[in-house]
Amino acid sequence: MEKVTMSTTATSAESGYKGASFVFDSYAYVRRLRDAGMDEQQAAIQAETFMALAEDRLATKQDVAELKRDIAESNVRIATDVAELKRDIAESNVRIATVEASLKRDIEATKAELKRDIETTKAELKRDIETTKAELKRDIETTKAELQKDIALARVTTIQWTAGMFAAQTALIIGAMFAVMRTNQPPAQPPVYQPPAQEMRLPLPPPALSAPPSAPTAPTR
Repeated sequence: MEKVTMSTTATSAESGYKGASFVFDSYAYVRRLRDAGMDEQQAAIQAETFMALAEDRLATKQDVAELKRDIAESNVRIATDVAELKRDIAESNVRIATVEASLKRDIEATKAELKRDIETTKAELKRDIETTKAELKRDIETTKAELQKDIALARVTTIQWTAGMFAAQTALIIGAMFAVMRTNQPPAQPPVYQPPAQEMRLPLPPPALSAPPSAPTAPTR
């Protein structure tokens, strides 16, 4: 058997991956088996079998290497997808924060507007209450004045009616008294003629005499 040096590129039929080149001395392998007592034909068959196993072995390692590369590429893609997902999440968080801030501003503005509306409504209600109180007070005062007028008029009417009744009763009593007096008086006598009385005058007294003037008296020493 001649020496065969093989330089081969193993290829896996299942995976399609190309393996690395290797050198195998089939003559030396067969000679060693023959020197050990094995038949040369059997040694050649075993050498071919070993080469086939070696090729399969190399293909399996290549598959692992390709799988590692695929895993690495997948990890890169996954890392890229994760980074993009993180960016999307960050952008979503920014949008959510923006919407939240906008909602907070809207809520604060709505609260302020409601507070102003409440204060305005309170002021309007207070004015309406004060106006109603003033109107009620005026109505009460007007009604009170009218009642006082009606009471005064009723008092005057009552006094006039009482005075009229008293006057009427007094007149009835006086009339009754005169009627009774007329009934108790004796019959009237006919008038008696009496001559007029004469006026008696006394004579006038004589005039009084005047006294003579008195003589002057001499001074005494």
